[in-house]
Amino acid sequence: MRGLIAFSLFCAAAGSVVRAAQVLRPRGVPLSRVATQGRGQGRDPSGLGEASFYDPSRDFSCLDGSGSIPFSYVNDDYCDCQDGSDEPGTAACPNGFFHCTNAGHAPLTLPSSRVNDGVCDCCDASDEYASSANCLDVCRELGRAAREEAAKKREEHLEGYQLRQAMIEDGHKRKKEAESKIEELQKEKEEADTVRTEKEELKKVAEEPEKEALEKYRTADSEKKAEENAQQKEKYEGEAREAFAHLDNNADGLLSMEEMMSRQTFDTNRDGQVSEEEAKFYLNQEETLTLDTFISTGWPLMRPVYRMDQRMFTPPSTTTAAPPPMEEELTPPPPVFDEEDPYMSDDELDEEEEEEMEENLDSQPDAEDDGSDDAEDYDMPDEDSDDKDDEEEEEEGDVPKEEEEEEEPKYDEDTQKLVDVANAARGQFDEADRRVRDLTRELRSLEETQVKDYGSEEEFRVLEGNCYDYTDREYTYRLCPFDKATQRPKSGHGETRLGQWGEWSGQEGDKYSRMLYSNGQACWNGPTRSADVHISCGTENKLVGVSEPNRCEYVFLFTSPAVCTKPEEDPSEETAHTHTEL
Repeated sequence: MRGLIAFSLFCAAAGSVVRAAQVLRPRGVPLSRVATQGRGQGRDPSGLGEASFYDPSRDFSCLDGSGSIPFSYVNDDYCDCQDGSDEPGTAACPNGFFHCTNAGHAPLTLPSSRVNDGVCDCCDASDEYASSANCLDVCRELGRAAREEAAKKREEHLEGYQLRQAMIEDGHKRKKEAESKIEELQKEKEEADTVRTEKEELKKVAEEPEKEALEKYRTADSEKKAEENAQQKEKYEGEAREAFAHLDNNADGLLSMEEMMSRQTFDTNRDGQVSEEEAKFYLNQEETLTLDTFISTGWPLMRPVYRMDQRMFTPPSTTTAAPPPMEEELTPPPPVFDEEDPYMSDDELDEEEEEEMEENLDSQPDAEDDGSDDAEDYDMPDEDSDDKDDEEEEEEGDVPKEEEEEEEPKYDEDTQKLVDVANAARGQFDEADRRVRDLTRELRSLEETQVKDYGSEEEFRVLEGNCYDYTDREYTYRLCPFDKATQRPKSGHGETRLGQWGEWSGQEGDKYSRMLYSNGQACWNGPTRSADVHISCGTENKLVGVSEPNRCEYVFLFTSPAVCTKPEEDPSEETAHTHTEL
């Protein structure tokens, strides 16, 4: 019975295949194989033997050499060989393979488990001969479409290759232009260096007489400044002596705490009396001060408050019945001390005192509220009236007084001429020096491009200076070859640097298929960002996709003619082979 089943299966297979060299093939066996292993040397990569091994006139030897069986056992739906080679047309062996001839389209090899499983795997329907899958032979239609698609891709590949040749030509041209430009810039830089040296010498020559002429002005300015400082110091010490005499009630040459506490001027917290702490503060934490120590340590602390108090006090009018006592002066606010310059000029000090005085007056109660007539004894400054008077003066005169007065020349005529000559020499030197620096920067930039790897034939050089964008739902990505890769949100501002140009990272033999951009901005609590650019053949330089397979690691898909190789000839041999299978 087993022999009859095997014979019927073989006959069914033999009736559906062509004869090649008068050799019949069981179902699932290819006409030939690509592998070079001989009979008994093991299975080929497809797992199938040549048709000549399946000779119905003799016993079948398992292709792995493990044994032999009667030929009637081939395709009998029972696995006899360990390598499954006796069941190429059934699903009996788990490690077997089934060959789809697919006449008119590409042949296909399947695991034997997919034979008669109800799924149409072979376009010629040969894998479902015993099932009810109702598969149709669509190989000719699929083959025609596949050949048309292959022809289209081949044309695109050929166009990309032609564009690559143009990129190579353009790259070599740019390299030669850069070489010529470098030579030109080197000559210009040599000339510019010579000019700068000349201008530097002229500047030194012009600055020598200027320096001598200005020395007398510097000496005069120093002497004038020293004189002004001496006058200011003398005035300062005179004020200190006058204040000391005023505060030293018993004229014993010592300023004591009791004398300080008797002066309402030093009631800094405005509680109605001068405490020991307040008195000691102005005495620089001493019990008493002599005139010398008062000038050096006490007066710098007292001066702002004392002078403001003196400015606020005016003698009573003649209509007043009794003048208010000196000690009942208005209480000043807490002092603000400037210890950087104890000899502050009157104008500078007056400005601070006026501000403090205005704040103090604003904080005092109105005369009508407390019923006191003391406020009448003080002249309240009318700022509005002063401002109004100033405005009227400016309106009456066409030009302010400051503008009417011509600025006096800073130097005499001869000195000014020397300064002008030196300034002109400095300007010429600065211009020459700037020219040298500009040429040096441009030269360095060009020299860097000459050592950069733009591909084996300079095919990638034309990408330098260009940028390519790709936008998805959230971000716009930008790739600037040999520069950087960035990410920018569509709704928002700011740009994130994903990496700077690093190196070519393709595998050996295909080095220029990938670019690595590293040392981007660091992710929060993570590594620095990087971008791996995969380059494939295309008819244009275009960024076609971006993904982030790992955190902070981006993959850019970029097409370029630069990686397109010369396409193979039309595969006529494969077409002939297909027709032979028919």
